[in-house]
Amino acid sequence: MRRSTTDHAAAGPDGRRGHIRKAAIATGVVAAVAGGLYVAGLVATGDDISEGTRVSGVDIGGLSRSEAAVRLTSAAPAAWKDPMRVKVGDATTALDPARAGLTVDVAATAERAADPSRDPVTVIGRLFSSGSRDIEPVVSFDATKAREAVRHVAEKHDRTVREGAVAFKKGRTVVTPAQDGRKLDVDRAVDALRAAYPGAGTAAGIGSGLGTGAGVGAGSGGSAPVALPVAVTKPTVGQAEVDRFVKEFATPALSGPVTLTAAGNRLTIPAVTLADHLKVTTEGGRLTPSLDSRGLLRDPDVARPLHTFTGGPVEASLGVRDGKVVVERDGRPGREVSADALGRAVEPLLTEVGDAARTGPVATTETEPELTAKNVAALGITEQMSTFTVNFPKAPYRTTNIGRAVELINGSLVKPGEVWSFNRTVGERTEANGFVDGTMIMDGQYQKAPGGGVSAVATTVYNALFFAGVKPVEHGAHSFYIERYPAGREATVAWGTLDLRFRNDSGKPIYIKASSTDSSVTVSFLGTKKYDSVEAVAGPRTNITPPAERKGTGDKCEVQEPLEGFDIKVDRVFKNGGTEVKRETFGTHYTPRDKVTCEKQSR
Repeated sequence: MRRSTTDHAAAGPDGRRGHIRKAAIATGVVAAVAGGLYVAGLVATGDDISEGTRVSGVDIGGLSRSEAAVRLTSAAPAAWKDPMRVKVGDATTALDPARAGLTVDVAATAERAADPSRDPVTVIGRLFSSGSRDIEPVVSFDATKAREAVRHVAEKHDRTVREGAVAFKKGRTVVTPAQDGRKLDVDRAVDALRAAYPGAGTAAGIGSGLGTGAGVGAGSGGSAPVALPVAVTKPTVGQAEVDRFVKEFATPALSGPVTLTAAGNRLTIPAVTLADHLKVTTEGGRLTPSLDSRGLLRDPDVARPLHTFTGGPVEASLGVRDGKVVVERDGRPGREVSADALGRAVEPLLTEVGDAARTGPVATTETEPELTAKNVAALGITEQMSTFTVNFPKAPYRTTNIGRAVELINGSLVKPGEVWSFNRTVGERTEANGFVDGTMIMDGQYQKAPGGGVSAVATTVYNALFFAGVKPVEHGAHSFYIERYPAGREATVAWGTLDLRFRNDSGKPIYIKASSTDSSVTVSFLGTKKYDSVEAVAGPRTNITPPAERKGTGDKCEVQEPLEGFDIKVDRVFKNGGTEVKRETFGTHYTPRDKVTCEKQSR
């Protein structure tokens, strides 16, 4: 025990000194090595930027900050400056990043690349690293420019929603393709550009506050374009519905004519005619066709052949013998196709293809004439109520125009309470309606115009209604007096401005019989007299006004003889049993008929 204690005590002070000495030596060695490594590291790293430092592939190792900024400017990658490809919906376009406020700040990037620390640990650590550093570029962002650039893109690529539609015009199917509405979200699009621009969003970016970047080259070369966010509005009627409608209805509907049959007769309606009366409506996003059967029935391409195809009723033709009404030719029934029947026949054929499949029957109904030998007396058409004849100088245009008006008026049946209209019955005086140019009063003098001479018929009808005792509703006299007409008892008409109308207040139907020759026109009213007689009593001419003299020019000018103007009143006196029961007074003012000579215009 003692020995052990003695040995331990003897070793104590000397041993501690040995350990301390060894530790000091070791520390000195480490310090010497570290110092050498630090010096070596400082030599390897250079003054500013370490060797092996790259920014987007550009080597700036061993350069000073200013030298690095110059190199980054001259050797800038394409992704920093080339146009960025952006996609808006299905459209792709290019956007200059600089115009959009996106650029790389080379000075700030060089500053970022400079060695962040000179402490021994960092310097020595880099001696044992791989020898390369990749630095993200610092991006400068101008929000105002970015928004302006995005708005410019929006102006070009935003579009309103377009509903799909189908119409029929001139025998063709006209398709309006459906189109999605598209509106660029400007705020989110700016964010997308910032995120996609190379290096955007590095936390050390100068004042940018950007998020982590999407990587180098996101908008250049063969990389995918930057998808800018858009709000899409879908049309109610989409393209699929348009395609369905065209396939199922439009194409077969206009694939050829439709043929209708009845009683061995055939009526062919061309596809171009069908198209004029097809309509398309939209309900709940679905296109639905409809046929305007009433319009189709009125269409000349259908109405004319259909009239021959079916044959309308023929009214009885009446005459007068010994003051009594007689039937000169009996009426006969006809057959007609109603608008509903036409629609029911045509509609199912529209979705068929081929001549045989597009042929089908149409229902007809028998139509009775209003006037027959059996019902003439029962209707109360028993006697001649009035008749009047006007004579006129022969002229080819008068023969044609008066004859055509008479043809259209003859056989008119006016029911009790109905108003008969000259213009509605005769129609517009055009060449298509059978009229030619003739002489008539226009602007206070004779001129050539379509339908000249028809006023002779109007005057004859007016006197027939005057003496039949029925109520005039509208009539007007000529502006100046024409000698062959009874003063104060004559009428003229003008299409669209002046009509001759009367109401049948006799209590029974009135049949109008009209005829003409080359020099006269006669109109008779057949029915039942309400008064035994109707007489005309003319007063004196007053307010006599002398004519003037004028010269006319132009091809339409007509020579005109002078005649004084005047006022006149005519009484219509109603009598029963020879006793006056009522009296009406009609006043007429005639302007002077100036003397007109025609001068040829110099050319």
